[in-house]
Amino acid sequence: MRRTIHPIEQESYRILRSRLDTSALPPLRRAVLERVIHASADLEYAADLVADEEQLRQAHTALHAGAPIVADVEMVAAGITARPALCRLAGAQAGAGLTRSAHAIRLAYAEVGPGAVWVIGNAPTALEELLALDAAPALVIGLPVGFVGAAESKAHLRASGLPAVSNLSEKGGSAVAAAALNALLYVPYPLAEPAPDAAPEAATHLEENAQ
Repeated sequence: MRRTIHPIEQESYRILRSRLDTSALPPLRRAVLERVIHASADLEYAADLVADEEQLRQAHTALHAGAPIVADVEMVAAGITARPALCRLAGAQAGAGLTRSAHAIRLAYAEVGPGAVWVIGNAPTALEELLALDAAPALVIGLPVGFVGAAESKAHLRASGLPAVSNLSEKGGSAVAAAALNALLYVPYPLAEPAPDAAPEAATHLEENAQ
């Protein structure tokens, strides 16, 4: 079932594409980047966001096969609109050398195990804890925000070799993390790509799916 796109969203994408040419990007990277920019009104993500198309394709398949989604905070979970996301922050407790956010990741992993999609938009300590768990994720959307540990935790994520969406700078946050996940959920499965000689309306349909 195709998603109904509000006219305000359509206009937002029109403005975005008038300021940034994303047409050469592969479909899932384009969908993720555009939705992150749409959520943040920050065109700098075009140079800041890091994502690999093949990893996104595998995560897209896993999501549409029902892979669990875990969020580090309720704000991220609330922003994920097409599927419920698990968040265990409310039941987590800080301890010696352990933040509540890190404990919440431990609690969630005990429930979902390997193969989940993790969406971290708030706490660098949550991302560091996930990396320490050896959780075998389908994808980690690691976009925590802040001046303390955020850029470093995302660098550790990229160095880990795990399938990931991250960014280079300290910026990020719940809205952009949820947006990156929503982009993968909104593109229907299997991924529809027009042939090189496809009619213009086929390409238009793919663009609509990416919105």
